[in-house]
Amino acid sequence: MDILIYILLGLTSVVGLTFIVERALALRWGKVAPPEITAALAGCKSHEDVKILCRVCEQKPSSLGRLLLLASDHLDWPKTDNVETLQTAARHEIVRLERGLVVLEIIVGIAPLLGLVGTIAGMMTLFGDIGVAGLGDAARLAKGIALILNSTLIGLLIAIPSLIAWSYFSKKVEVLAVEMEAL
Repeated sequence: MDILIYILLGLTSVVGLTFIVERALALRWGKVAPPEITAALAGCKSHEDVKILCRVCEQKPSSLGRLLLLASDHLDWPKTDNVETLQTAARHEIVRLERGLVVLEIIVGIAPLLGLVGTIAGMMTLFGDIGVAGLGDAARLAKGIALILNSTLIGLLIAIPSLIAWSYFSKKVEVLAVEMEAL
């Protein structure tokens, strides 16, 4: 039973670390709003500049680039319709930016619970062994206590960094959304 708990904790750790690294790479400002696009956007003053901006957005695929391409495709629409379409597309981009954060949130919840399962399994092993061998076998007693402490510690060591990453990335998505809206 203890090996199964350690395997589950190990898998949880690997999945959490994978999503932390992936989101760290995906949520960089240069990836969401490349400097080439922001520079082209700042220099966009005429209809010809819009064409240049569109070329830059096509060359540098990003959340901001997709939104700007959508807005430029609908320049002939009434402003309210264009704004509504852009807001809908922006919500979709935010969902793309938040991809994977729910996995971190789940890991924050299940890692301590897996540690608790290990604690309970360790206590069951401990009390079962005490019932069979009595209090005289210190090695069995130490094995049960070790499982209790190890699984609890590992569960917390997985949950704490996942919680920090989830909080950080959630706030970062919010900031990126505000920055893109400002642009």
